Amino acid sequence: MTRRILPFLALVLASGCASQRLTGADLDQVRRPAFISRIKDGAGPKSLVFREDSAYGDKLKKLEPVEADRRLTVKLLQAVTRFEVSERLRVNTLTQLPREFPWTHVVDPARVASVLESFLVEEVPANAPDYDLVASLGADTIVEFVIEDYGMRSDDGHAGAYLRGYGRMFTLDGRTEVWRRPFDLDQVTQGKPHLDPFKVGKNPSLFRDAMTELLDEVAQLFVKDLTPQDRGAAPPPSRASAASDVVPGQAGAPAPEAEKPAEDTLAPGELPDPDP
Repeated sequence: MTRRILPFLALVLASGCASQRLTGADLDQVRRPAFISRIKDGAGPKSLVFREDSAYGDKLKKLEPVEADRRLTVKLLQAVTRFEVSERLRVNTLTQLPREFPWTHVVDPARVASVLESFLVEEVPANAPDYDLVASLGADTIVEFVIEDYGMRSDDGHAGAYLRGYGRMFTLDGRTEVWRRPFDLDQVTQGKPHLDPFKVGKNPSLFRDAMTELLDEVAQLFVKDLTPQDRGAAPPPSRASAASDVVPGQAGAPAPEAEKPAEDTLAPGELPDPDP
C-alpha cells in the first residue's frame, strides 16, 4: 500500500515547494511566449549507485565503487545526451498544450536557438542565456525549463533514475515571475521497478527509457499548470503567428554491446555482468 502511494506523494512534495500558480489573468496578458529548456552545468548525468549503496559490494569484487560509478556514468551518457533530455521536456510540454492563444503564437524554437547560439549544438548552454536576445524576436514572455540534477541512484539494492529541476514563466518587461513549478522525481522513492545498474551497463537504452518516463511525467505536470481554468475571453488573433512546434523528442540510439569479457575479468570501462 505504501509503495503505491509514493509516486503521488513525490509529485505532491515537488509541487508544494516554492511553487507559484499561474493564474488565468496572468496568462491572458501573454502575447508572444518563447520556450527555453536547458541543463545546468554539472547537473548530470550522474551515477550515485555504488558509492551510496553498499549492497553491490560483493558483485563489484575488486572494482572500487567510485570507479564503478564512473563507468556507469559513461554508459548513461551513451544512452541519452544532455541536449536530448532538455529538448524532450520542452517539446513534450509544448506539443501537449491546447491549440489556443497564446500557445498558437509561440516564437519559432529554431529562431530562439539560433539567437542564443545553441542551434545544432550538442550541449545545452549551462549558463543562463541572455533573455534580452529573445526579446528581439518579438517575445514578451519566457517559459523556461531548467534541469538541475539527473542520473541514477540506489537504496538498499533498489536502483532507479531521478530528475530534479524547475519550470518558470516570467515577463521580459520587468522580469516579473508569474509561474514556478519545482519538480523532484525519483524512481526509487516512487517504488518503480528496480533498474539494474549492471543491465544498464550492458544496455544503456534502459536508462534512456527510464528518463523518458520521468520527463514525460514532468511535461504532464507542466501542461496542467500552464492551462489555468480561470481565463477571460480570448484576445483577437494576431496577424503575425509563430510556426507550430511539432518536432518530436527523440532519444539517442543505444550503444552497441561490447563483446563478453573472459570469465572473472572485466573489459576496460565495463561493469560486471547482470545476474541471470
